[in-house]
Amino acid sequence: MKDFDNKVAIVTGTTGIGRAIAKRLASDGCRVGACGIETSANQELQGEAQAGGLSLWVEPCDVGRPEQVQALVHKTVAAHGGLDFIVNAAAIHPFGTVIDTDPEIWNRCMLVNVGSIFLFAHFGIPEIKKRGRGAVVNISSVQGYACQRGVAAYAASKGAVHSLTRALALDHAADHIRVNSISPGSIRTPMLHRSASHFAPHLPQEAAFERFGAAHPLGRIGTPEEVAELAAFLLSDKSGFCTGGDYLIDGGLLAGIGVE
Repeated sequence: MKDFDNKVAIVTGTTGIGRAIAKRLASDGCRVGACGIETSANQELQGEAQAGGLSLWVEPCDVGRPEQVQALVHKTVAAHGGLDFIVNAAAIHPFGTVIDTDPEIWNRCMLVNVGSIFLFAHFGIPEIKKRGRGAVVNISSVQGYACQRGVAAYAASKGAVHSLTRALALDHAADHIRVNSISPGSIRTPMLHRSASHFAPHLPQEAAFERFGAAHPLGRIGTPEEVAELAAFLLSDKSGFCTGGDYLIDGGLLAGIGVE
């Protein structure tokens, strides 16, 4: 038996960390519905799932729109008989101070990065309750603790993810639904590619990644697959006494902030 046989999960985000988590769960027997807004990324993930014989299907979804989230949850439950897990990995990363950031960009960042967690909980947790137990994992960031300059909206949204995770964990502990978050450091994802272009435009991408990695005590950036392993642990019964926590996967970055 695999850890996730006969379980059903929804994973938001079809690039980077979301993609890796969806594939990790499906490879361990879970039936996974992944969703994202980028057509090319959705198609690529669906192709990878089919080639690997995984029980993983991909749906287009704007995770900030309540009607689309509700429809996705209902479709998943109707097709697969229930829902056990939710992984909220979808996010956007605008750059800028509060002066530089357009109010519409600020609102969209909050809607996608925080509002989507609310929406999937609002529509999904009642379905998980019917199963008698389950788990939710939210992907946050080290930026929720100690941020760079010029990422006001993103940092604020990730701090909010920590708080919402704790609230959900407390509110649904009696329902036997565990809720935790993960805060990655620099991970090799399309989002990090964009950060490299923004913060180190004069460097080739791999050189920028080496510079980012040098800031982490382990001396490198992480991989989506490493984050996926942590997410799988937090969803599994192996972490049965873990709820309301945030788990760093940052190569020691925050352990050494300000210490040389």
